[in-house]
Amino acid sequence: MEVDRYTVVIEPQGWHFEAVSGVSLVESARNAGLVLPTSCRNGTCRACLCRVLSGRVRHLIDWPGLSSEEKHAGCILPCVATPETALRIEAPRAVESPVAPPGAAAATD
Repeated sequence: MEVDRYTVVIEPQGWHFEAVSGVSLVESARNAGLVLPTSCRNGTCRACLCRVLSGRVRHLIDWPGLSSEEKHAGCILPCVATPETALRIEAPRAVESPVAPPGAAAATD
């Protein structure tokens, strides 16, 4: 079975990683050696809140902890969001993992 893969760019850092459809953005980022802030990993604590600048995601749960206004502004919870297209997200608190997995290469442009 073929899996859809999409490039995700994290702004303002300019880092990018490959995300797999059906896998949370937090997990895909971590596999690439990048850390998006998170705590609960189930869409309730909002520690990972960020904004989509371009592209489209699907939340893996029916009722992620976002208000209507936040949804309208493009906010997502990457701990429970998976890509449907290539993405640019605004996540200023993202960091490079102090211990990157083997073969991971976060690129800056």
